[in-house]
Amino acid sequence: MSLAYPATTADWQRLARRRLPRFYADYIDGAAGEERTLAANVQAFAELRLRQRVLVNVEHASTQATLAGESCALPLVLAPVGLAGMAAPRGEVLAARAARAAGVPFTLSTVGICPLAEVTAATHAPFWFQLYMLRDRGAVSALLQDAWTSGCRTLVFTVDLPTTGLRWRDVRHGMADAGARAALIKALHVLARPGWVRRVAVGGKPLTFGNLAAQVPGARDLGAFKAWVDAQFDPSVSWRDIAWLRGQWKGRLLLKGILTVDDAQAAVDAGADGLIVSNHGGRQLDSAPATASVLPAIAQAVGERTEVLIDGGIRSGVDVFKALALRARGVLIGRPWVWALAAEGEAGVRRLLAHWQRELQTTMMLTGVTRVQDIGADHLERYFVNKIRL
Repeated sequence: MSLAYPATTADWQRLARRRLPRFYADYIDGAAGEERTLAANVQAFAELRLRQRVLVNVEHASTQATLAGESCALPLVLAPVGLAGMAAPRGEVLAARAARAAGVPFTLSTVGICPLAEVTAATHAPFWFQLYMLRDRGAVSALLQDAWTSGCRTLVFTVDLPTTGLRWRDVRHGMADAGARAALIKALHVLARPGWVRRVAVGGKPLTFGNLAAQVPGARDLGAFKAWVDAQFDPSVSWRDIAWLRGQWKGRLLLKGILTVDDAQAAVDAGADGLIVSNHGGRQLDSAPATASVLPAIAQAVGERTEVLIDGGIRSGVDVFKALALRARGVLIGRPWVWALAAEGEAGVRRLLAHWQRELQTTMMLTGVTRVQDIGADHLERYFVNKIRL
């Protein structure tokens, strides 16, 4: 496929911001506090250098991989992103279709716009489901049953959200407030994007948390759903709740939000089938470590016992290669696919994934690798490996 414009993730981001209301664009782009962790995630991958090799037969270089027991065209998963359905009309459906066409898993967020049944009907294929632990365990059980009935067999449980991080962009634009001033700010942003109003606000109705419709009866707008969810986040969740969840869920269980070796070992002991090294894209604790900086130690500690994935700061197929060199089995990406979705809908996500697959394959060929399973630390310049482990 031609690498015609838009080609890079930065291209997709620029196009997305031209089409989205500012409050929503900043909701996707933003992070906690001064956004130091967001920047560190990207910078950690940028600082790694690769060892180029020559005169190696790489004619049959393949990006094929296996993640959570599924065969994938490349070692990549579309991460769960709340409110992604506001990027394009019925956005999660479009992204799930694109992921299926590209041969990679899609993960639907608990707080996505499109419900499980709608995504299932549109794709006729299994996908992953992401869960937050809510105070109402009955609601959690209902979500798990809906996910299983919809064909989901891999559950991604987010463990780093006992409370929502302080995201100042959301405060400035009224995303964190339900008052009149906040409503006015958002209304002005919406009026500045009439195309988005036509395509998404009107053409993509209803803009509600589709998976929670049964839990919030009578709610008609996103604000009511958000208020319910905010009140339901449970700061008392502990490892004992993971044991309860393990008993409820018959499929594969991945814990997302692990940043330390101790927590990684606890996740394995709790019965998780895999873990995702993640700092929530920098959206929770500002000044938390970059995910690439802690990945090697975690992979060394538990990589022989469980499947280790990573998200945060991955912006290209080259970064996918670097993550595998740091001993991840695969990666999850969030912002990049939402930017592509906002810019060009389903076609945008398909093109993004095609670009990344080609970029990963090219990187493999130029470093003398023909299988993703063979990518390792010896494909990184040693100085940079040592630096990132500090």
